[in-house]
Amino acid sequence: MHRRRSGMAAADPLATPAAHASDAHPLDGAIRAHNTLLAEGGVALRLERRGQRLGLRGPLPCRHGGGRFRVQRLSLGLAADGPGLEEARQRLRRVQQQLQQQSFDWAAWGPPPERATPAATPVAGMSAAAAVQRFEQGFFADPRRRRNPAGCRTTWTSAYLPYLRRLQRLAQQQGLALGLPLLEQVLESYPLASRGRQQCGTALAALARQEGLALPADWGERAGGYGLHAAQFRQLPSDGQILEWIERIPNPGWRLAYGLMATYGLRNHEVFFTDLSALAPGGDRVLRVLPTSKTGEHQVWPFQPEWVERFELARLGLDRALLPAVTTDLRRTTLQQVGRRVAEQFRRYALPLTPYDLRHAWAVRTIHIGLPDTVAARMMGHSVAIHTRTYHHWITRRDQQQAVDAALARSRAA
Repeated sequence: MHRRRSGMAAADPLATPAAHASDAHPLDGAIRAHNTLLAEGGVALRLERRGQRLGLRGPLPCRHGGGRFRVQRLSLGLAADGPGLEEARQRLRRVQQQLQQQSFDWAAWGPPPERATPAATPVAGMSAAAAVQRFEQGFFADPRRRRNPAGCRTTWTSAYLPYLRRLQRLAQQQGLALGLPLLEQVLESYPLASRGRQQCGTALAALARQEGLALPADWGERAGGYGLHAAQFRQLPSDGQILEWIERIPNPGWRLAYGLMATYGLRNHEVFFTDLSALAPGGDRVLRVLPTSKTGEHQVWPFQPEWVERFELARLGLDRALLPAVTTDLRRTTLQQVGRRVAEQFRRYALPLTPYDLRHAWAVRTIHIGLPDTVAARMMGHSVAIHTRTYHHWITRRDQQQAVDAALARSRAA
């Protein structure tokens, strides 16, 4: 990413630079208009024309891992024409959707191999098993992933492996070689508008890119459609219900795990990958999620603070072995497997909520309290864009209520 030249306006770092008169293009007006709509909708990504090609620009995960976001370009390889612009809009929506779901992966959006062409790669003879093996080797050999091997394994086992296994199973059952008919059959095996279908589309697109397979222009549209509507409008548990339902957990270790998630908004696996020493007597009660977690190291404060005593969390500051005995050696397990173990315990105790309900409730609690969204997003280990989109319903309500309260205060004063 090039540095900004001195003297350039700094009002909007994502604004599309104005083209010189000699570089003007018929699409520039439409691109600016669409970017204005994106900004008004709280979307941080922007469409961008560079010469005769279209791409995206905005805050994206660091290519080297670590959970940090920085403004970067994403080349789409689309021609700067009417059909290209429409496809670019669709791909921007897909990228935004993946950012919201925390499933964005550079491997799925990187450029296709320079030498991979239909002539050099005979589609009819490609073995699905061999292609998957090549893909796996390339996935783990990518130097961008080596800085966070635990997160890399988690991404592989959760976002790629289930769909590639289904691909191999269908290929073997029906005697199909790797090609578009097989890829479409795997995609169609997932329900419409499901998260599994969206993630399957992403995984298969990355595999097709590696093998030089051309996918239909509407592949992303056919694979997408999950969104976060269920999370945005679900009936989250009230604080009273959270305090009530912990009584249904007979195991003291899992009660402590539940209390940590409720008080600090931790992800399932983060319960076991967090420095708990600050909970000891005299500590500041600010937890440090370890770098080995999904989105890297970050700090988080308790909301509600009195729940530290209510759930007896201070005991963990002296002896974290009070937590359930869960394998955390990432040479023998993955973050996904640790998180799945937590979810299984919630189901075993027939709790009327999921672990992520506790996390969502924590986030909404910070909104009602008035914690700045940038601070809450940092504590949750995701970007402000993801935070705003996920909790848009409650953030909008808070902002409107604040405006109403201010207007009423002025009216009373008058």
